[in-house]
Amino acid sequence: MQKKNRIKDDVFYIQIFRLVLPIVIQNLLSAAVSSADVVMLNYVGQSSISAVSLASQYANVLFMVFYGLGTGATMLCAQYYGKGDMKAIQVVEGIAMRFSLCFALLFAAAALFVPEGMMRVFTNDSELIAVGASYLRFMSVSYLCWGITEVYLAVLRSIGRVTVSTLMNVLAFSLNIILNAVFIFGLLGAPKLGAMGVAIATSASRLIELGACFVVSALGKDIKLDFRYLFAKNRLLFSDFVRLSLPALGNDIIWSVAFSMYSVIMGHLGTDAVAANSFVVVVRNFGTILCFGMASAGGILLGNVIGENKLEEARADAGKLMKLTVITGAIGGLIVLAATPFVLKYATLTEDAMHYLKYMLLINTYYVMGAAVNTTLIAGVFRAGGDSRFGFICDAIDMWCYAVPLGFLAAFVLKFPVLWVYFLLCTDEFVKWPWVIRHYRSGKWLNNITRDDLFREN
Repeated sequence: MQKKNRIKDDVFYIQIFRLVLPIVIQNLLSAAVSSADVVMLNYVGQSSISAVSLASQYANVLFMVFYGLGTGATMLCAQYYGKGDMKAIQVVEGIAMRFSLCFALLFAAAALFVPEGMMRVFTNDSELIAVGASYLRFMSVSYLCWGITEVYLAVLRSIGRVTVSTLMNVLAFSLNIILNAVFIFGLLGAPKLGAMGVAIATSASRLIELGACFVVSALGKDIKLDFRYLFAKNRLLFSDFVRLSLPALGNDIIWSVAFSMYSVIMGHLGTDAVAANSFVVVVRNFGTILCFGMASAGGILLGNVIGENKLEEARADAGKLMKLTVITGAIGGLIVLAATPFVLKYATLTEDAMHYLKYMLLINTYYVMGAAVNTTLIAGVFRAGGDSRFGFICDAIDMWCYAVPLGFLAAFVLKFPVLWVYFLLCTDEFVKWPWVIRHYRSGKWLNNITRDDLFREN
């Protein structure tokens, strides 16, 4: 019996490693793009760093929208893949893309026509508004491409084609970094565009990634990037998608908007705080790469197992995933700690900004663990079992009834110093730990959400 359990454990760890590795590479390149933006703009000026950091909050919100729709689709697609129903997966992809394109068009229109108004949400500094507005106008193209590719690649990941998804992102991110250098510094005869060059590079790389997705779709045998499925109708699947995915989408939106409110708070505390936070976000992204990769891979693997109706095996696998998450969270904290002296050595900020940067990085050495556990459970384990409602309620209360009001109170009423405000904002992940862990132990998240005879009724 022990030998049989040991074999099962080995199979799980091999499967999780095969999924985690490409996802980590993908997340690493994503973090590298953000890092390249900050490093290159560091030579342009602190105002460019601050403006792009603030304007990027809209991309962060939009990413969470696409991530929510993608993980919502993954909840269904991973289980239907375990069940062997490929047609249901294709229809779910079309449903998810309807929603993603609506959001992409909304953000693209706003970025193109009212970018100054978008910047005024975060700052009243006229220089930052001007630089950020020029950045947002050119980002509008990337938003549209992103709305298509993010859902398609999420569906590919849900059926285990993680390597293909990663290769698409490798292409986009590599091009982004190269084009960043070309347009920021005016290399190869290109104009020297500074912050605007970052947006042009991003949009160009996203266009190329979209083209590559069409090539993969044409050559692939299973899941296609076929816009005809945008109009496919299936009452049961649409109902399930709305019931399961919209709470996931709502969860990610309220979380990302609340996290953007942190930037609103920091943005009104001065450009030094904004510039320091820009570097911190980059370092923290590197620290959470392995943790978030574990959450994504675990969610896919658990979804496949639950779709096969092996519920007890899924419960046991979730326990193994949690052990791995604690380990990766500790590793992430050590990465942030190890990176701190290098960042402090090469960042060219004002004396006050450097002071903020040092202590913000130290705070993030433990903050990574809080984010790792909550992300794995809420976005990985719970969603694999079709439970997206708990995360929505939990984050709504934690972020909007605790963290955001506390941040505004500390910054604008009590007038706390910048570092105290930042410290209080970084307690958000730990406040919800007791409820998240209790829900995990209850097992209420574990559900098979697939249906039989889906297309007989249509």
